[in-house]
Amino acid sequence: MSVLVFADNSEGKFKKNAFEVTSYGKKVAELVNTNLVVLAINADNTSELVTYGAEKVLKITNDKLTTFNAKAFADAIQQAAEKENADIIIIDSSINGLYLAPILAVNLEAGYASNVVGLPTSTSPLTVKRKTFSSKAFNFTEFKTSKKLISLAKNSFGLVENSVTSSEEDFSPTLSDGDFNVSSTSVEKTTGKVTIADADIVVSAGRGLKGPENWGMIEDLAEVLGAATACSKPVSDLGWRPHSEHVGQTGKPVSANLYIAIGISGAIQHLAGVNSSKVKVVINNDPEAPFFKAADYGIVGDAFEVVPKLTEKLKEFKSNQ
Repeated sequence: MSVLVFADNSEGKFKKNAFEVTSYGKKVAELVNTNLVVLAINADNTSELVTYGAEKVLKITNDKLTTFNAKAFADAIQQAAEKENADIIIIDSSINGLYLAPILAVNLEAGYASNVVGLPTSTSPLTVKRKTFSSKAFNFTEFKTSKKLISLAKNSFGLVENSVTSSEEDFSPTLSDGDFNVSSTSVEKTTGKVTIADADIVVSAGRGLKGPENWGMIEDLAEVLGAATACSKPVSDLGWRPHSEHVGQTGKPVSANLYIAIGISGAIQHLAGVNSSKVKVVINNDPEAPFFKAADYGIVGDAFEVVPKLTEKLKEFKSNQ
């Protein structure tokens, strides 16, 4: 038996999620007294995974898998799990992971636990803690299947360096034409700035900005912090910002280390989608805004006065480092 982790990448480069699931997988493998195998598809440098505990790396190189395809990736992971006799399979909770997980669970006839936030509380039977009800509560899920699929919530475990002696093996799964009945015809990518999916810090704004012409100060603050920019649903509906920046329960979920909400009242759908962020800072001129009840820190004030001053202070702080 082994633990298998799928370490996803973008254009050959691993993101933080890949190292987090590898770190987590190593600790799970230690708990069940087995070894960790990490699967990588079209990755440039798999040696990075060894730093976080990958004792064996299965490397797939296949031009057909250059663009993410949930069916094909699920079949490849299934075959890797069968090859390595893996009873526990771990993936991340990225957008790709959300598409991948149900197909993979069916392929493996595995029990599936999503949004897992910690190491198993028991190994016999395997029991994990999960976020539920839009991150408002937790539950403990007990696996009763021989195969277990775990989807790790972003930023829930962190990166743990655990260098090991490792081996690498090329692996060529058998993929059929049926794996590619659905394919991507084009991919549009945001360039030149941090994306919401990758960001540890997100600066978000709402209708309190009064118009798209005022978004410059949000982008200035984000640039100083190395953050992604985001917005509330009404802002994207009004066309002030692209829908790709809409965060919340009906948009992109956010699990950032720091989430700054500016001019956002805090509708329940928005809060549900960002509530799992570790630290939430709210800037709003309405002291009764619902978001203040969920915030770790709050500033009651005019965003047009507060944000430029905050940006300037951060610039001064960084220049003195």
